[in-house]
Amino acid sequence: MDSSAQRPATDAATSARMAKQRRVNTAPELALRRELHRRGARFFIDRSPLPKLRRRADIVFPRRKVAVYVDGCFWHSCPEHATSPKNNAQWWAEKLAGNVARDRDTDARLAQAGWAVVRVWEHESPDSAADLVMRTLMRTA
Repeated sequence: MDSSAQRPATDAATSARMAKQRRVNTAPELALRRELHRRGARFFIDRSPLPKLRRRADIVFPRRKVAVYVDGCFWHSCPEHATSPKNNAQWWAEKLAGNVARDRDTDARLAQAGWAVVRVWEHESPDSAADLVMRTLMRTA
């Protein structure tokens, strides 16, 4: 089946705007990485924690088995800031619900493999997000 058949048609402006959305090195990710680095943490970026898992974590501490995800409010349906697009509403509702379900599945798979998962929202301050990551690293030491 052609994947374009699954997606609803969008106007050129919307399509261009969505194409510009970064997958890696977003401003919240960079801010968190800077803060973690400032605190002495060393890590890998944009890496799959498990070899056969085709889902990449934003920050990975492989020796400590800690995977960090900086979730975007729109794409991961933040309870405080999530929005629902009006155009193609049903398709977007299914797409975003699928993202959340995949996140929960990822968390479960990593936990089953002995990993700690830290999820922070893009709107969280880098300091509080780094505090959470550092506490998790301390628990896994």
